[in-house]
Amino acid sequence: MMPENPKGQSLTTFTVMLVLSDPASVDYLQNILQFIDCDVHVPDSPQDLKRLIERFSDRPVSVFLSGQLPDQDRSSYLSAINECTPRPALIQVQERSGDDMLVSGDVLGTLRLPCHYDAISALMHKAQVYAESQQHGEAPRRPLELFRSLSGNSRATRGINKMIEQVADTEATVLILGESGTGKEVVARKLHYHSKRRGRPFVPVNCGAIPGDLLESELFGHEKGAFTGAITARQGRFELAEGGTLFLDEIGDMSLHMQVKLLRVLQERTFERVGSNKTIHCNVRIIAATHRNLEQSIKEDSFREDLYYRLNVFPIDVPPLRERVEDIPVLVNDLIQRIEHEKRGSVRLTPAAVTALTHYRWPGNVRELANLIERLAILYPYGVVDVADLPEKFRAGIPVAAVVDTEEDDVLPLVSTHGDQPNTVSSMPRLPAEGIDLKVHLANMEQSLIRQALEEANGVVAHAAKKLKMRRTTLVEKLRKYGLQRGQELTGL
Repeated sequence: MMPENPKGQSLTTFTVMLVLSDPASVDYLQNILQFIDCDVHVPDSPQDLKRLIERFSDRPVSVFLSGQLPDQDRSSYLSAINECTPRPALIQVQERSGDDMLVSGDVLGTLRLPCHYDAISALMHKAQVYAESQQHGEAPRRPLELFRSLSGNSRATRGINKMIEQVADTEATVLILGESGTGKEVVARKLHYHSKRRGRPFVPVNCGAIPGDLLESELFGHEKGAFTGAITARQGRFELAEGGTLFLDEIGDMSLHMQVKLLRVLQERTFERVGSNKTIHCNVRIIAATHRNLEQSIKEDSFREDLYYRLNVFPIDVPPLRERVEDIPVLVNDLIQRIEHEKRGSVRLTPAAVTALTHYRWPGNVRELANLIERLAILYPYGVVDVADLPEKFRAGIPVAAVVDTEEDDVLPLVSTHGDQPNTVSSMPRLPAEGIDLKVHLANMEQSLIRQALEEANGVVAHAAKKLKMRRTTLVEKLRKYGLQRGQELTGL
């Protein structure tokens, strides 16, 4: 039986074109591919190949191209393939040892004959993922705002999205707090997107990346000759953001001198360009963000208290990724969709691999997760990533699901890109080489499951106990044991 693709669609509708030099190789591959329910065709010319590809453009198409063909014939077939839209997946076939191989980034993989079933299965799934991404690329481009949403199922993320809905359509100044990489700019862009200013500019400024002596010019602009090198007049970010939103990122790194000037602008809604005495009125909404503890900075005299209260009208605290691991499966799928949308390839993760990622501490937060997904898409283009394929630090010393043996199973299970929850893998956990404190591990697992049940039950203990299939009084005792009391928004105690 042929395995299914990530969307649950059988490979029965997968069409394969065999362009080989040896009739025996054609018979060999045709028998295998037909046995696994692929629709196989053998074109007799480049024109026939192009016609067949266009005929089956509504389904995934893959071309198996021999490395033994004469250079001229191979070039003609490649030209025919490149003229097709969407472009089919190209797999090169090494019919015998020593065949010339195609040196091209357009080749999805190499199949060496004779071959094992798992090799064909892996290539066919890579081709299927490739076909899906090509179809996405040919569809109308999705607006970039889709990738500015704050994705996740955790209570924290739901709470942030609720606050964004409440404050977005007001003129209140918002202060976004959180560690680097948690998605503070994502929150800022979503606030702008859902506000009345949506049709006007969103202008970000990283206050920590611009030297203090240049930040004033960057924000307020300058006149010609205002300082050495000012050969022309220049608008500042406040003018560029007129009618829209100005996002002041890393506001906690701004110098005290600039804090005074910014406070005046926030109070009076006017400013002057550097080198000018002409007052300019501004109509911008201010959203600020920082990874610093501004209250501590006030105590250390590195941040003005009056500016803090001017900015801190509506604070939004974005928790680190390690405190909202329930969001990771959704974030993984969103990041993969973004890579596909930008036509930078694709990749899939097994549920076991996603589970392993939820055990990692993520010091770089969502930015680190995005970097990992991009790296995996480069290392395993259109492939399936399991636990063993993850970099060492994402799996070292963590009890994760055992790697599926591809010699016994047709294909690794895939994470669904639809719905909020990933599929699960029922396999036994693997003991780390250095051993494990079983008591601590089981306690941590129990706490994690209790927290998840409470979140899904909105803090109602009776409902959480029902999900965990235990008596309410037993759950209450466990909550007291682990220090989860009323202060943590639990009800029904």
